[in-house]
Amino acid sequence: MKKMLLLATGMLLVIGAGAQSYGFGLKGGLTIGTQNWNSFERDPLLKYHGIAFIESYDPEDPFALFAQVGYHVKGSAIRRRNFYNPNTSTFFQPPAYQFLFNNLSLTLGAKQKFGFTGNSKTYYMIGVRGDYTLSTNLGEYESFNETNPGYSIFPFNDNNFIRRFNYGLTVGGGIEKPLGEYVDLILEFSVNPDFSLQYQQPAIPNVYVAYGTGTDRRTLEERRIRNITFELTVGFRFLHIIEFVD
Repeated sequence: MKKMLLLATGMLLVIGAGAQSYGFGLKGGLTIGTQNWNSFERDPLLKYHGIAFIESYDPEDPFALFAQVGYHVKGSAIRRRNFYNPNTSTFFQPPAYQFLFNNLSLTLGAKQKFGFTGNSKTYYMIGVRGDYTLSTNLGEYESFNETNPGYSIFPFNDNNFIRRFNYGLTVGGGIEKPLGEYVDLILEFSVNPDFSLQYQQPAIPNVYVAYGTGTDRRTLEERRIRNITFELTVGFRFLHIIEFVD
């Protein structure tokens, strides 16, 4: 966390160097979260995000640096899946399950802008991102995992398996539409893949199976979970203009 704050401070100093103009603002919207579990994708999770940002600004220069800090609810879901009940030897369809990772994200990157219609501009952006996991909802599944250790279909609520620090990329683009001399409306879409694992549990051998002969044992396979999110964002950018007078 300290390293993330130091990086953000460094970027802010770069943006503010030379007493240049800059833009700042708030934005947020829909997060579509997906996760890859051992090469098997879960169902999408529909949640939200909120972001505060600052960026360099020069009306004559289409290139800009930016830094942003945001709260993002990431994860995945299981819907419309059939599970086997070994006690009754039947299949059943449980209610939807959600797996939530509430992350604080810091992104440092650059934007390239292009003329659009009127005074509006389009842009694409790319940035490096670091995430810190503030909390999860995996505690909701502890009871099931403890009661059915040999059939633990849910991730364990264990800090040894949950990766608190993660990193990845943010890639996207959007439109800036002026609403006034110093205010712009922002519409944005981004893709945010993680390179690191949000959750990594090694194989667990010799786990007791509660059904059958009562002495059965099995090995729980290794579980590796990686995040990717798609975000639709709307927000406002405010311009802080510095003018030099001779």
